[in-house]
Amino acid sequence: MLIFELTIILVATKLAGDLAVRFGQPSVLGKLLVGLLLGPSVLGWIESTDILNEISQIGVILLMFLAGLETDLDEFKRSGKAGALVGLGGIVLPLGLGYLSGAVIGLNHLESLFLGLLLSATSVSITVQSLREMGRLNSREGTTLMSAAVIDDVLVVILLAFLLSFAGGDISLPLLIGKKVGFFLLAILVGWKVVPYLMNKFAPLRVTEAVITMALAICFLFSWFAELTGVAAIIGAYIAGVAISQTKQKEEVMHKTETIAYSIFVPVFFTSVGVITDLQAIGSNWWIALFLSIVAVLTKWVGSGFGAKLAGFSNRSSLAIGAGMVSRGEVALIIAASGLSSGLLNSSLFAVIVVVVLVTTVVTPLLLKLSFPK
Repeated sequence: MLIFELTIILVATKLAGDLAVRFGQPSVLGKLLVGLLLGPSVLGWIESTDILNEISQIGVILLMFLAGLETDLDEFKRSGKAGALVGLGGIVLPLGLGYLSGAVIGLNHLESLFLGLLLSATSVSITVQSLREMGRLNSREGTTLMSAAVIDDVLVVILLAFLLSFAGGDISLPLLIGKKVGFFLLAILVGWKVVPYLMNKFAPLRVTEAVITMALAICFLFSWFAELTGVAAIIGAYIAGVAISQTKQKEEVMHKTETIAYSIFVPVFFTSVGVITDLQAIGSNWWIALFLSIVAVLTKWVGSGFGAKLAGFSNRSSLAIGAGMVSRGEVALIIAASGLSSGLLNSSLFAVIVVVVLVTTVVTPLLLKLSFPK
């Protein structure tokens, strides 16, 4: 069954991507929509299974690893201040209006705060793919988006720890912050000193594909360590990519990783976003899904865009940066799952959140296409 499902996914995503490009849209939009078509909401040909979810997770890790490989480190350093303003803008407005939205739909104070925090999350994996297709990933706007996403991820997870502790969770805030600080310090140190040494040592080995094997091992190790310390795995993969981008094996690793990623893992990731969405599960809560989707899109677009404007970007670039922060992706789904287990989110609202995540993911490529400077 798995082999047949993979066959359908691989063929369907390539055809849908090509069709989207013919209509002047990013190919990622077609890939996302075909997942919704193949999933339980329409045809029901593909079901969400553990093994497909694991393949999808590898896909998003490789996508962020490639983004790291393409990052201009000097430009990334220069965009630190802008990234901080964009990241903060993308938290303050969604958190505030998300809290008010929770009150509107009848949630209590803690549940409303959790909803606001959930809407503050950002996942730029879809943005990365769209910017790569547009050839703008390494632009000033692109590097600002990447630095903002890292800042957003760290702040949202720390705020989540605060909230869960108030809700009766057994999270030690000093321990959580210490783990995150420890991750970034160790990841940067290893990326700076150890990664180049390992890549140079593996390059001369007389076995097939030694370089790409070591590169992927480093990518997965950084991702695992990130998850272990409570940071999103995609952040670990991104830092690993940045580290390897400073070695002389960069071009070889990038070329071969693209072949591996885009042949199987990334198509499964795009499809899985639509497959996990069952529109029939929403029922009478459709108006909540519509309302929260509008709030989710506008708060990130405006909040992060305002931060970009404060950092000195033009109106058009600010709109583009705000658009790039709209997608909530797997980060919001992880937070939603923690809310479900801690009682801050009920099952019906969880189904609504999944749809909101899908909406933000689908509209992101469209908003980028419309707002990015020509």
